[in-house]
Amino acid sequence: MTNFGFPYRIGPDGRTASATREAQVRGLIEQVLFTRQGERAMRPDFGAGVHELVFAENAPELAAAVQHMVQSALQRWLSDAIEVKEVAARANAERLEVAVRYRALDEAQPRVVTVTRQA
Repeated sequence: MTNFGFPYRIGPDGRTASATREAQVRGLIEQVLFTRQGERAMRPDFGAGVHELVFAENAPELAAAVQHMVQSALQRWLSDAIEVKEVAARANAERLEVAVRYRALDEAQPRVVTVTRQA
């Protein structure tokens, strides 16, 4: 089976761009994490809502909130593709870093995706 690249796009050959399974899952995770809630007209509850927390005070409470938001959003939107093992978040000024340890349901090996967003 071909894995479509995320975000969906047309490749240089004029066909749907493909990606490795790891790149596809990373794209899916980034899409959930950095889509603002309300951004999608037909699915306003999609996303984790972490973008709004980039400027929040860097405190243990922020990390706990991000971990909870990310874990629940990933379980809700990607439970048919991955099993979330652990979520770790760290905020530093205008930078937010989230590490997600997961296992793709069609693989045995757990993987880690770390995504960073600058405000």
